[in-house]
Amino acid sequence: MKLLYLIAGTYRAAGMEKVLADKANWFVAHGHEVVVVTTDQRGQQPAFAMDPAIRQIDLGINYEETNGAWFLKKAVLFPFKQFRHKHRLTALLETEKPDITISMFCNDVGFLPKIKDGSKKVLEVHFSRFKRLQYGRKGIWALADRYLSNRDAEYVRAFDRFVVLTEEDKGYWGDLPNMVVIPNGVPRKDPAPLKAHTVIAVGRYSFQKALDRLIRAWAGIEDRGDWKLKLVGDGECRPQLNALINDLGLYDTVELTGVRKDMESVYRNASILALSSRYEGLPMVLLEAQSYGIPCISFDCQCGPKDVIRDGVNGRLVPTGDIEALSRVLAETMHDPEAIRRMGAAAWEDALRWEPETIMNQWLNLFEGLL
Repeated sequence: MKLLYLIAGTYRAAGMEKVLADKANWFVAHGHEVVVVTTDQRGQQPAFAMDPAIRQIDLGINYEETNGAWFLKKAVLFPFKQFRHKHRLTALLETEKPDITISMFCNDVGFLPKIKDGSKKVLEVHFSRFKRLQYGRKGIWALADRYLSNRDAEYVRAFDRFVVLTEEDKGYWGDLPNMVVIPNGVPRKDPAPLKAHTVIAVGRYSFQKALDRLIRAWAGIEDRGDWKLKLVGDGECRPQLNALINDLGLYDTVELTGVRKDMESVYRNASILALSSRYEGLPMVLLEAQSYGIPCISFDCQCGPKDVIRDGVNGRLVPTGDIEALSRVLAETMHDPEAIRRMGAAAWEDALRWEPETIMNQWLNLFEGLL
């Protein structure tokens, strides 16, 4: 079976790129041919290792050249980039002749099903139905986000299969006959000892991850003892987060660690993972934390935490955006080592749900069923 994946780029050290690398490597290891096609790679190396047998092709469309540009410039240039994109991708598909073409919900989503190259078309979404509306933009950008969100709901119907990450998100898209749920996979590790007085958050320093809310919740804990909060990642909000830490006098207990390559060490030296995001798809960090038997405390945002966390059993769910509640639940958990141990053990058992072999066989069954 020949699979061709479409994604903007593989150079970001982010969840979707990691998931693609893992899936592509699995399929190649199981005797299938995989091609990864990008639009915005611009000569950069993949962030995650890929089997040498995986061919990578960049179409050179470079949509990201207009990131941050004013609205009218993007609106004028986008149709020209779409025309070039469709033309180059059509020629490539007719040459490569894949059995199945899989879009990662990038800029090909509007025209891919119209390309009649003989391959089955699959769309997988790594964010929630309402992601565009959760950007929080104003004015003409808000109108554009609403328009694009409505357009997404029409585009997904044209694919042979539309794959979402959670049961929660499936309900938001409506009753679509082509929709299935397949979560991401994470291998289970040896459980962490849960002895360190460390809370971690893992993710990009961005509007979406809303780490400022976690820092404010941390400031609201009166008795932190010798506990530390480590924010693992990097991004455009680093200056604001650093200023907030200093303004709140938390520089002794909160650390912006930057990106860490030794993530196993990060997880094994933590006892709680906190997630304060405004929105998600299916947060990989929750699955990764569970794979080490670490209890998670998360805002109940759309989408994903509900599918992963059983409140009070393997972690805690907090009403989304309620900083005082997050502060209270963090304090309660930090001061209850028995609860950490009990929820951590349940999290480790639940991690069996995300075993890659189980998840990848769902993908294999889907593809074989289409063919």
